[in-house]
Amino acid sequence: MRVSPQISGAVRQFAYWFAHGALGHPLLEGIDYLDDTLREESSFAEMAFAIFMNNLDLNEAGDVTNYRYCERRAAQYIRRYFDPGYSVQPPFEPWELELYRARRER
Repeated sequence: MRVSPQISGAVRQFAYWFAHGALGHPLLEGIDYLDDTLREESSFAEMAFAIFMNNLDLNEAGDVTNYRYCERRAAQYIRRYFDPGYSVQPPFEPWELELYRARRER
């Protein structure tokens, strides 16, 4: 079983915007999350990717139905990480913040 082209495309698009510092525009405008913080405190990036993936919804055909919402939720997390006064609305649910293992233990 392989990941569908739609999921692959959504993750690729998210990674592209993230790596270029253009994620969630305009929410993160003026926040340079790619500076030395990424190298020193990369856990915020791990959580942003987890939030993006945990929110991803697919239809019966395997097409991603909510890319922009997922990107916005991840951008909200990054904004709050760098701006503690920012209020995420709606607040994150515990399932959105879940970190899963890369593979099952055998």
